[in-house]
Amino acid sequence: MSISLNLSAPTRGLLLALLLSLLGALAALYWLEPIYAKLIGAVIFLVTLWTNEALPLGAVSLMPIVLFPALGILETNQTAGNYANSIIFLFLGGFLLAIAVEKTELHKIIARRLLKIFPVTPRGVIFALAITSALLSAVLSNTTTALLLLPLAHYLAEEMRLKMRLVLAIAFGSSVGGILTPIGTPPNLILMGFMETHAVAAPSFVGWMALTAPLAAVMLVVLALVLSIGVNQMSLGYELSRFNPMDAAQKRLLGILGTLAALLFLNSPIDPYYGGLGLDERSLILFFGLLMFMPGIGFLKWEDTKKIPYEIIFLFGAGFSLAAAFAATGFDGVIASGLLGFGNLSPFVLMACVALFVTFATGIMSNTALTAMVLPVVYTLSLEAGVDSRLFLMVATIAASYAFMLPISTPPNAIALSSGAVRVGQMAAYGTLFNLIGVALLMATVWLYWQWVF
Repeated sequence: MSISLNLSAPTRGLLLALLLSLLGALAALYWLEPIYAKLIGAVIFLVTLWTNEALPLGAVSLMPIVLFPALGILETNQTAGNYANSIIFLFLGGFLLAIAVEKTELHKIIARRLLKIFPVTPRGVIFALAITSALLSAVLSNTTTALLLLPLAHYLAEEMRLKMRLVLAIAFGSSVGGILTPIGTPPNLILMGFMETHAVAAPSFVGWMALTAPLAAVMLVVLALVLSIGVNQMSLGYELSRFNPMDAAQKRLLGILGTLAALLFLNSPIDPYYGGLGLDERSLILFFGLLMFMPGIGFLKWEDTKKIPYEIIFLFGAGFSLAAAFAATGFDGVIASGLLGFGNLSPFVLMACVALFVTFATGIMSNTALTAMVLPVVYTLSLEAGVDSRLFLMVATIAASYAFMLPISTPPNAIALSSGAVRVGQMAAYGTLFNLIGVALLMATVWLYWQWVF
């Protein structure tokens, strides 16, 4: 007589997460202290559930508030406080602006203008969104860029398969664009500050772009080509005949968005160390989001806030909690010490190992926090290897922007997930591929270009 267990898919997914986390924690006990083993087990548990979607995304994202205190990793207040991180209010403001864009159908006007430049085909739209996202995020926040472009993906794609590709083109394109300028993403600014502190010659604004433009251009082309595989049979939802001139509400919203974009640009320091208006970007975007409710100015009612994807806010709270757990337990220092153990490898192989570690570590850690943690270690490694430290520092910083794998890796990924067009598993599959491609192209750039410049 045989006994058959007819377990549901969510039950199987939950059991798999428990099994993998237990095995990971037990394996870690052979090398690490119990507190680090428990943290590794918790990370495996959360990442597995995010990936296999056995439980709702929002429910999994709230689990650190229960798990970390129970395991003795962080206290409840220390964990819960991360769900009120100031960047979450940037998300709220951005989501409100995106809802207003969609409600007024301004995204349809923007889409038509955009497609005057690129071919009106699925592949042309993927290239259009990836390139536009990259160029905007080179000077504006990648979070803002992704939020403002996301409605275009919903409008331009008719089929869910194509919509998923467009959403990923926006998210991944903004990450690639962030490497183009010193102000494109926080890790770049951290690097510039680190170079100044350690008396390392930092590239100028134009010099940085000269170093990164070839890499960003090739990465964008590869990204768009991969996302374009198999799209020829998919249908766009865009028709020229459906275009109408802008009405008064759309013109008003476009003026508000233009003002916001101008303020964000002026607020970005032209010089990596000084300059800008000194405004807090998070408060600025939240202010403009709240303007959407003002009589005579805005377009939203409180009922429209039901469209805000609160599970994404919980997701980023979980990401901040993980970063806090790594810092509070000292596990980030353990990881840094482990990297020093590879100092006997050849410089090129060592740089490749650093790039791979940083790229995949961004899946579970803030790339800003990771950059701040890794740069001192990488600097020491470069001195031991007898190689220009600028090479090692640039490799580590650029690799931190290749945060393609999971929604907690970077805000644009979380925003892409909020669209409902992409699942975590799909993002992880494409993200892993682009992580590897990104590291390969980065190391090719080092070999063919950077080593002759530095």
